[in-house]
Amino acid sequence: MAVLSSPLVLLQSIPPVTRTFTAVTVISSGVYAWLSWKGLETEAADWMLVVPGTALFHPWTLVTSMFVETSVFEFVASILFVPASLKYLERLWGSIETLKFIVASIAASNIIAFAFNWIEFIATRNADLFLYGMRYHGQMALQTAILVAFTQIIPEHQVQVLGVIKTRVKMLPMAYLTLSTVLCFVGFQCPWIIIQFGWFVGWIYLRFYKKNTNDTLGGVDTYGDRSETFSLISWFPPFLHKPLTLLGNFVFNLATQFHLIPTSSGDVEIGSYNQAPGTARAEAERRRAMALKALDQRLANSSSPVGGASSAPPHSPRLPPQAASPPTSPSHIERQKSTGSDAMDASEKGQAGESR
Repeated sequence: MAVLSSPLVLLQSIPPVTRTFTAVTVISSGVYAWLSWKGLETEAADWMLVVPGTALFHPWTLVTSMFVETSVFEFVASILFVPASLKYLERLWGSIETLKFIVASIAASNIIAFAFNWIEFIATRNADLFLYGMRYHGQMALQTAILVAFTQIIPEHQVQVLGVIKTRVKMLPMAYLTLSTVLCFVGFQCPWIIIQFGWFVGWIYLRFYKKNTNDTLGGVDTYGDRSETFSLISWFPPFLHKPLTLLGNFVFNLATQFHLIPTSSGDVEIGSYNQAPGTARAEAERRRAMALKALDQRLANSSSPVGGASSAPPHSPRLPPQAASPPTSPSHIERQKSTGSDAMDASEKGQAGESR
């Protein structure tokens, strides 16, 4: 009984959204593989994957395509990474917020990919490639969005990639994005370009729309993370900060005028830092990151040899004012000399008188 109860206890310990998501992924990927083995891959793709030419007639695929992995490599990567990550996020955020995060990251990324392929078709008139030759599927967009979430929560945490490369969590999204960019330039647009859309959608959702269940302002719910360390420019090198700041301010003000995003106490893309509501955890993480950085610098300075520094000689103990002898002036010295010489003359005269 103990052997049989152990898997049940393990399953019950997994949060409901993570457990359901993983089960549906395994079943959907298995069904798609079985249909492909039966020679029905085209029909299965139209009904289960995002095909830009048919997605208008099958809009549910914008969400359900995330449950289908079409290769063994993609399936193994998703099963190893996504359930464990969702389990962590669900315990931190709750089931509802985790579910909204999953749906928003996948659906919005697929919508962008769908529109992007139609733009490419209009520019090139190549329907076989851009409308029917690309099938968006799987959880690459969700994987990138999860990495963005980890960057928000534990940016300074150190991990080992493939057991060899040591890096901090905040470096992983851009590394994944770089891999996507290289593969897209090589010619593998589908499905690797979905990683870039997933990064952008995940950041927007966490920045502006995610409900902060633990952080409230006067009993009012707050949304997003408006901290400086999670701004758009923090993802890019310094020489891009100024143009991105101008563009970000313009888009932010435009979206605020149309009430597309919740308003805050101040713009987050300006040069000065304005703390907005609902960022208590982010502010604490920001201060922790600053303390870590200061500690690293201090350790580096202490370990490096210090040159050109001379140690100060120890101070001799000072006598109290009562014990200190007063300074001797020149006139006092002259008087002492004259007194001494007079005494010597007197003694000589006394000796001469005795001798007589």
